[in-house]
Amino acid sequence: MSRFSLRRELALGLGVYALYLGVSRLVMRRTGRGRARVNAERIVALEERLGVDVEPAVQRALLRFPRLVHGLNVGYGLFNVTLTVGWLVVLYRRRDDGYHRFRRTCLLAHVGAQPVFLLLPTAPPRVLDGFVDTLSEVSGLDLEHPFLVRFYNPVAAMPSLHVAFAVVTGAEIAGRTESPTLKAGARAYAPLVATVVAGTGNHYVLDAVAGAALGAAARRTFGR
Repeated sequence: MSRFSLRRELALGLGVYALYLGVSRLVMRRTGRGRARVNAERIVALEERLGVDVEPAVQRALLRFPRLVHGLNVGYGLFNVTLTVGWLVVLYRRRDDGYHRFRRTCLLAHVGAQPVFLLLPTAPPRVLDGFVDTLSEVSGLDLEHPFLVRFYNPVAAMPSLHVAFAVVTGAEIAGRTESPTLKAGARAYAPLVATVVAGTGNHYVLDAVAGAALGAAARRTFGR
């Protein structure tokens, strides 16, 4: 039986966050911004060839409703990761038998993205021409501010960890509830997050696809 240790859980959480920031620092020291912009432009070009370059259209539709966009910005910044961490806290407090399995799934999704962040740094759509930085223009939050950049990786658009975590969390909740309404909501969670990250100019469609694949792979490894 797996042991519940708050000290171990905190160490794991801080460890993966340190890995994430370490990758960011390493990439940024190696002209990461320039490489990330080139990779972003390549993704845009590929999406155009594939006919899935829908992000500008989604943004135009959403920007007709500034209050909704502000809510989506808040959701992007807080709700997505908070729900995953919150579910981990709930399972831990319950000493649930599925806690360690779900925690391993989340860790694998997070760690699995880091090699891509290192080798293929990718700028988010909001920094390119033709896209709108809704966080800045609607909500007044500049994610490119030097202070904020210390706490996250600004060139880690591919794959979308938001979508990866949404996949594993939505599937976990859907598999645990008998409520048809809650089950449907949990299954719709990942597509909703994919729409939000595209609509707010933080990820491309292909980022979301890659993030969903990462989440599904992590879940196949540990989640069942």
